[in-house]
Amino acid sequence: MNFLEERIVKDGVVKEGNVLKVDSFLNHQMDIELMDQMGAEFKRRFEGKPINKILTIEASGIGIACVVAQHFHVPVVFAKKSQSINLDGEVYVAEVESFTHKCINHVIVGKKFLTEEDHVLIIDDFLANGCALQGLIQIVQAAGATVEGIGIAIEKGFQSGGRIIRNLGFQLESLAIVDGMDAETGRIDFRPQQEEQRKSAADGLIKPEECVCRSSTLD
Repeated sequence: MNFLEERIVKDGVVKEGNVLKVDSFLNHQMDIELMDQMGAEFKRRFEGKPINKILTIEASGIGIACVVAQHFHVPVVFAKKSQSINLDGEVYVAEVESFTHKCINHVIVGKKFLTEEDHVLIIDDFLANGCALQGLIQIVQAAGATVEGIGIAIEKGFQSGGRIIRNLGFQLESLAIVDGMDAETGRIDFRPQQEEQRKSAADGLIKPEECVCRSSTLD
């Protein structure tokens, strides 16, 4: 197991409904030394990419993205989930409809913070169905910018998001891929990273049936 998988086993809590709580070290209370290790690992995995901006979504992705950005020496932009009086000027908006949760979210980024000259690394803490990531990808594409890669702390490999994003052609790097969990025993099964590469190649293309994303711009 790698350093993040070991920490998940040590301090993660499995709840009913395939819920993995990592709030003691990742997305509520944050272990900065652990995040620094994660930042260094993302830097290694995306070495050589001309990344000049990190993009994430509020709120739990912001902490990880900021530490990752220190390793790349680039700024962080985070997409807001609602319009704010502090967000003025033209904006990119992606409407993300989740059939699983029966709700629609709007993610918003100011146009002045994302341009066609940007080479973007998208960072987030969790990947399950992939709806939020698809919204961020569409915002980057609407800006004419380039998605250089996507870095995820924990991917739920038993859900479709990872396959959807990889089959769209993006380099997706997840530091830990959970293939299964047992709330009664607390068991967590991780997918070997080399197996993920083989699995992605063998799965073939699938359509993102669990969420629909639409992007637009607002003045």
